Amino acid sequence: MPDSARSSVFSRCQFHSQARRTTRRAFTLFEVMIVIFFFLGLGGLVAYNLLGTKEDAQDKLAKIDMQTIERALKQFRFEYGRYPTDDEGLDALWNKEKLTDEEEAKKWKKLLEEPMPTDRFGNQWGYRQQSEHGDEDKYDIWSYGRDKQEGTADDIISWKLEEGGQQPSGTQAAPKPAG
Repeated sequence: MPDSARSSVFSRCQFHSQARRTTRRAFTLFEVMIVIFFFLGLGGLVAYNLLGTKEDAQDKLAKIDMQTIERALKQFRFEYGRYPTDDEGLDALWNKEKLTDEEEAKKWKKLLEEPMPTDRFGNQWGYRQQSEHGDEDKYDIWSYGRDKQEGTADDIISWKLEEGGQQPSGTQAAPKPAG
């Protein structure tokens, strides 16, 4: 084979290998779509987990708020020998004018620095001076939770449920708060 033919074959092979190299550097549409779907799926998982975490945090904060109210109620009982009446409600913990007895109003002190008339979900806290769920010397406090529906799994209550999540026999679910 003459040198010119050899160089011609060599240059053609070199041209084809360069052409192949340049086309192999690009991604196919299919590869790009796989990468996009991967990142969309990953983003969806992250968003789902973050939203669930936020809801769990709100539920836990609502339970902590209830515990704060319960501590204030215990302090109220220590100070006055009773829990606030149904008419006075939880407002008596931060509002002196809610007390009905003038003598008690004279020695009143704020038991909650910040008023807490509603829970984290915008529901008014339910309160009853005398419990209908066991110990009648104790109060009932409740929140209907995120779904604002009575008797659902997300309700936050101050009384203990029987095994299986049932209301104690002979009792009723928390009533709708007045007002």
